Amino acid sequence: MRVLAAMSGGVDSAVAAARAVDAGHDVVGVHLALSAKPGTLRTGSRGCCTIEDSHDARRAADILGIPFYIWDFAERFTEEVVETFVGEYAAGRTPNPCVTCNEKIKFEALLEKAMALGFDAVATGHYARLSVVDGVPELRRSADSGKDQSYVLASLTAEQLSHAMFPLGGSWKTEVRAEAERRGLSVANKPDSHDICFIPDGDTKKFLEGRLGQRPGELVDAETGAILGRHTGVHGFTVGQRKGLGIDAPAPDGRPRYVLSLEPVSGSVKVGSVAGLGVKEIEADRAIWPSGEPLTEPTECVVQVRAHGGIVDAVADVNSDAMTLHLREPLRGVAPGQVVVLYRPDADGGDVVLGSAKISGTR
Repeated sequence: MRVLAAMSGGVDSAVAAARAVDAGHDVVGVHLALSAKPGTLRTGSRGCCTIEDSHDARRAADILGIPFYIWDFAERFTEEVVETFVGEYAAGRTPNPCVTCNEKIKFEALLEKAMALGFDAVATGHYARLSVVDGVPELRRSADSGKDQSYVLASLTAEQLSHAMFPLGGSWKTEVRAEAERRGLSVANKPDSHDICFIPDGDTKKFLEGRLGQRPGELVDAETGAILGRHTGVHGFTVGQRKGLGIDAPAPDGRPRYVLSLEPVSGSVKVGSVAGLGVKEIEADRAIWPSGEPLTEPTECVVQVRAHGGIVDAVADVNSDAMTLHLREPLRGVAPGQVVVLYRPDADGGDVVLGSAKISGTR
């Protein structure tokens, strides 16, 4: 096949491209320039899409002997990912920008351009397993559970998955680094990126305040209604947050307080004990089904609400593109705006993605 290898400048995408070459495909490497003002250097594992990253990707492509291009997607990235991120926080929701980036940039904008140029598939360095069962794409957890990225890929459609390749899905990260070393790739020991790529200093609150300004409101005890303090904006908080609340006096029982809910219209941030965080039901909508077929009857499944954690058994009741998830055990830190992913347990631990949806409410 003609394969477009998305090369971020890291070790995973470089080895994924190398494996696509080894498989006999006609491979072209492309680095996505996503920042309108890329910094010259990374700060350790913070940030991505810098000038340094593009140079690392080019060097890897040279070693692999494949053509290499840089495509400017900065404007679309800002519109689809950054502005969506800011808007979601302003509305009191908790978004995952990596899910949005995979959905809107790597497997919508990039894939569309690749198809228009005659490519058959896009290969990335994500850790997830992808196969075709009876003509239907099946997305599963990776062999390396600690690096599994099926959660951030679960918003892809069956059509998008039919043109995707994840060559690292069956490997462990240690194996990938060792392979990069054997191949002479200079990125073999490059630190993994983490946190939010467009907030390289990791200070999300400062970033949001720079975009949204200050929107003062009150910190309210969810149980008594007492005003415990004031804040500069609901965008500075997430459900489940314990630190940095700005409350001077401890709770009467001496135990920590947590953010329980956000009310962007009134500017109220309700806080309370950890007991108030337990969720037994999740409401979600805008469902996406990787197989192309929605669930039509109550289904036992495993749900996950964060990229690394927040996993519990549940029963899913689906109505068109909306669903109610009845959790077998209470789950903490569940917030509107998060993506919930449904998995079908698999005997070898490679759980199969059934679908995903956006959390709209909890009980």
